[in-house]
Amino acid sequence: MTTSAHDDRTAPGRTTRAVAHLNAGPLDGPGALLDVDLEVPAPGPHDLLVEVRAVSVNPVDVKVRASRDPEGRPAVLGFDAAGTVVAVGAEVGAFAVGDDVFYAGSLERPGSNAGLQLVDERIVGHKPQSLDFAEAAALPLTAITAWEALFDRLGVERDAEGTVLVVGAAGGVGSVFVQLVRALTRMRVVATASRPESAQWVRGMGAHEVVDHHDLRDAVLALAPEGVDHVLSAYSDGNAQVFADVLKVRGAVVAIDDPEGLDLAPLKAKSQTWHWEFMFTRPLFEPESTAQHEVLEEISRLVDAGRLRTTMTTRLSPLDAATLAKAHRLVETSATIGKVVVAAQE
Repeated sequence: MTTSAHDDRTAPGRTTRAVAHLNAGPLDGPGALLDVDLEVPAPGPHDLLVEVRAVSVNPVDVKVRASRDPEGRPAVLGFDAAGTVVAVGAEVGAFAVGDDVFYAGSLERPGSNAGLQLVDERIVGHKPQSLDFAEAAALPLTAITAWEALFDRLGVERDAEGTVLVVGAAGGVGSVFVQLVRALTRMRVVATASRPESAQWVRGMGAHEVVDHHDLRDAVLALAPEGVDHVLSAYSDGNAQVFADVLKVRGAVVAIDDPEGLDLAPLKAKSQTWHWEFMFTRPLFEPESTAQHEVLEEISRLVDAGRLRTTMTTRLSPLDAATLAKAHRLVETSATIGKVVVAAQE
């Protein structure tokens, strides 16, 4: 869809429908998720104004909704999105009105749960042509996280060999991480899953071996007696000793979760390393970086080449407070496989 730069939705004083929360707390609390009308802001120099066609819900959405108190002012949630550019800032160079895009947004700006959203072009990619908007919206946050974890935090080289353990492989990040390892390296993937349907899913993503995380140490060492080279961890609480046991000397963990009271002393004896991956680091502290734009452009190429696929497993619509509440409830169970997506229309 090509939209004129003079689209009346971008005129001063126009409003857009959005889903916001007014108070921190549970979904059944007052002001958890509400339909509101908000003014459409004008793009800044590097901004795109995007008509949002689909969003996905991540654990961070649930966490922010439950813990961030906007003190009664409407705060729009949402990170992952796919949509169409309807206006651009004066210094935008990589996109034009009418481009279909996907992105994961920033913690510092209003979210994607809205009809129109401003986003900095430097963290945006062109949507894969082979995916519809809902399928594309499942990918940005988890793809950026997986890419940075694999190549930036762990320092894995293209075509690298070895073994990587993926703890929580059926989740959004794990699902993309497994695919990236298989598409771009020669490493063996050992993935964890606790249910038959989860095990089937991660095998479909490309895992060579699947183990039950309830018996992680013995199961991994039975497959890799010499130990694994790397661990991606979505479930780190209480597992530092297990990771130290299954990792080789000078092996490395990259964690994407928020364990409390983490004791990393078990990693010292074998000079092992613990890394954190937080995909919002660049938007927060390096706003001029184009690294995430470049990652999303590469993800888009890999998808269109048939080397990566969407991780969407649940599609809901329309994009309103009631539907997003359903999506939040699904994500809060921590038992979802793949990604939950909410499309603006069927």
